[in-house]
Amino acid sequence: MNPDVIIGLTIPFCGTAVGAAAVFFMKKALSPGVTRALTGFAAGVMTAASVWSLIIPAIEQSEHWGRLSFLPAVTGFWAGILFLLLIDRLVPRLRGIETGAKRSCSRTAMMVLAVTLHNIPEGMAVGVAYAGFLAGRGGITLAGALALATGIGIQNIPEGAIISMPLHAQGKSKVRAFWGGVLSGAVEPVFGALALILSGLVVPAMPCLLSFAAGAMICVVARELIPEMTQEEGSAVGVIFYALGFTLMMAMDVAFS
Repeated sequence: MNPDVIIGLTIPFCGTAVGAAAVFFMKKALSPGVTRALTGFAAGVMTAASVWSLIIPAIEQSEHWGRLSFLPAVTGFWAGILFLLLIDRLVPRLRGIETGAKRSCSRTAMMVLAVTLHNIPEGMAVGVAYAGFLAGRGGITLAGALALATGIGIQNIPEGAIISMPLHAQGKSKVRAFWGGVLSGAVEPVFGALALILSGLVVPAMPCLLSFAAGAMICVVARELIPEMTQEEGSAVGVIFYALGFTLMMAMDVAFS
């Protein structure tokens, strides 16, 4: 495989790993205020990523549907929501209903799943871009494909952090928490390579794949993160960091798109 393509496929994964490494700078357990701030930040990042990285591109890729260009996005979005609700119902360990500890475990497990699902179509998007470059289609250049991979890699930095830091706060060692964050991004080069190989089949399904990931993320935000960041006094901290996370991810999505 072309070395430039290999580098491009691994850049988003590297961004996740860099973000996950933030856990090594944690010196003690997170206080309730910091937990609410981190939860709010994660919710903001995931909401903005759902809109700008996933739903809007899904609609744009369906423009040939005319006035029904929203339909693939809506279909995938609801599929993602129903998928997460089904997972939450079928897997008892993801249902935090007995104790606060289990609820915290549920929130993090669902967030890991949602971020991992979100990373799948991003990795596939990079693979499709490099497939277009190699095939000489769509006016895609090597620089353009590299810019897309770099932009996604930068976006993934806060996502790696919002996985590894809560895992450590729940008692995982820093090394295990780091690898938990890293593994959430490991799907990107795998599915990027798969999309590169099967680009002819993947491209038509991309709008549904993108919006499916968006639905999964919004489900986690609505069910797990927003209630957690606002359930106690001082919830303004969670709201402020929600806005900060949303603003940061929105700016990076636009700047590096």
